Amino acid sequence: MNYQETLDYMFAQLPMYHRIGAAAYKADIQPTIDMMAALGNPERRFKSIHVAGTNGKGSVSHFLASILQEAGYRVGLYTSPHLVDFRERIRIGGEMIPKEAVTAFVEEHRGLFAELHLSFFEMTVGMAFDYFAREKVDIAVVEVGMGGRLDSTNVITPLLSVITNIGLDHTQFLGDTLEKIAGEKAGIIKEGVPVVIGETQPETAPVFMQVATQRHAPITFADSHYQVDDIGRYTTELTGEYQKKNIVTVLESVEVLRRTTDLEVSPAAFKRGMARVVTNTHLHGRWQKIGDAPLTICETAHNEPGIRAMLQGISNTPHRRLHVIYGCVNDKDYRHILQFLNEHLVQGRGPSASETLTWRFTQPGVPRALPVDDLVAAAGDLGIKGRAFERVGEAITDARRSAQADDMVLVTGSIFLVADALAFTNSGEGCD
Repeated sequence: MNYQETLDYMFAQLPMYHRIGAAAYKADIQPTIDMMAALGNPERRFKSIHVAGTNGKGSVSHFLASILQEAGYRVGLYTSPHLVDFRERIRIGGEMIPKEAVTAFVEEHRGLFAELHLSFFEMTVGMAFDYFAREKVDIAVVEVGMGGRLDSTNVITPLLSVITNIGLDHTQFLGDTLEKIAGEKAGIIKEGVPVVIGETQPETAPVFMQVATQRHAPITFADSHYQVDDIGRYTTELTGEYQKKNIVTVLESVEVLRRTTDLEVSPAAFKRGMARVVTNTHLHGRWQKIGDAPLTICETAHNEPGIRAMLQGISNTPHRRLHVIYGCVNDKDYRHILQFLNEHLVQGRGPSASETLTWRFTQPGVPRALPVDDLVAAAGDLGIKGRAFERVGEAITDARRSAQADDMVLVTGSIFLVADALAFTNSGEGCD
């Protein structure tokens, strides 16, 4: 098989949750354990940091990888989902896994995949950990896919566990309260392994304290040691206002690593890693500018905590009119999210909202997408009027043509919508 045939096989034979939803979710970590044993337990042959949380876990993972790279280490980075290229999920030193390595791994282990009935995510975790072990990384930063306790990445015993925060997301799998979701995320806490919690929340802090105590894991809450005001001395290529909370989590995480491991991270390396996170790790989609005049932003926020942070970014960005391009997947509480987003945008604009806020609705290009006609109908029920577009590229083109130079165009609602927007922009058809 060539690379494209390999991807076609993976996507068709072994569906992934992020594309099709609940049908691909497997609440069982045993197949991953069995796969790792068959592969010779590669997860035991490199040091690691494990990062979970409802929001910010991707950014925190990229920050940590960039800092460790600047400190001179050979760093593996496993994240999900990818935006444009599957290989974004698996990197060493910021460079994506070679296409040849993807193809070779799948060809060598197709029999094992079939024998164990592995999901797309399980086999991708196996590929990543096998690649990190073969390439002898000094350390790998591993982002949890969903939850923690039953996530395929939870076969590692890391140097440090990090949980950024807890919000109501994936409630059909993780539970319908913050406490229940925290219990699932706390599943990454290992016996004797330090854990950093990014944000202190009254509903979840007792859950984390109890699990950490049971597992003799030293626990610290980042926001009890650092405040957002403490980070003014650091610059970063990630410009979203909400990144300040992520930086607080990263500060405490690196401090714990310094105290509890032999990793050496100088203040200068930390500062360089923060400043060069996109350059070093190629993170995309977090308050990412894809066009000027009008300013055009992509943002992957798709749940209430993420949208609250996005709203702060909107309010801090000078603009006259806001053109929102929104699309989502079908298993989110999109009616609530739409109402929440619209109410806060309208409140922020006062009497001029009807003149300075426009909506365009579309759909991401995945089977799990909510059809744009259904989205428009739901928005209409909420009193939100907007035009429908089959593809996000069409919506971007229309918004930019009708906008003034001092307006802002915002593409949001789904990671997959942002992926489509980036693909459209990279194709040469998009923003000038």
